[in-house]
Amino acid sequence: MSDFRGWNQKIVDEFRSNEGRVGGPFEGAPMIIIHTKGRKSGKDYENPLVYLKVGDAYAIFGSKGGAPEHPEWYQNIVANPEIEAEIGAERFKVRARELKGDEREPIWTKQKKLMPGFAEYEQKAQGIREIPVILLERI
Repeated sequence: MSDFRGWNQKIVDEFRSNEGRVGGPFEGAPMIIIHTKGRKSGKDYENPLVYLKVGDAYAIFGSKGGAPEHPEWYQNIVANPEIEAEIGAERFKVRARELKGDEREPIWTKQKKLMPGFAEYEQKAQGIREIPVILLERI
């Protein structure tokens, strides 16, 4: 887990050094950093994620590379949906809301078309879990 946190921290540092832009596998992708509080530990966490703009809100995806379990940040958001987010040099408060059914599908379908890797994650997780689509709305 510490290797993953170190990898995340490098992305966060690059994001902040370049007004929200990062290179490597995320080059050109719209990136957001979410700030969550651990549901068990109470610790503060930062997670860099790809997002999709949805009107005035931002959709994020709990893909975890198609792993059989949801990412920790998702579990933390379910427990505490009022979080902070960063895009570019701006940090702001948002309320997270999981989308289901007809509200989820068009956003998830669009994300898979824009970034086909998400379709691969869905295939890996198929029959185990549905990848969460979370809408972040400013408050």
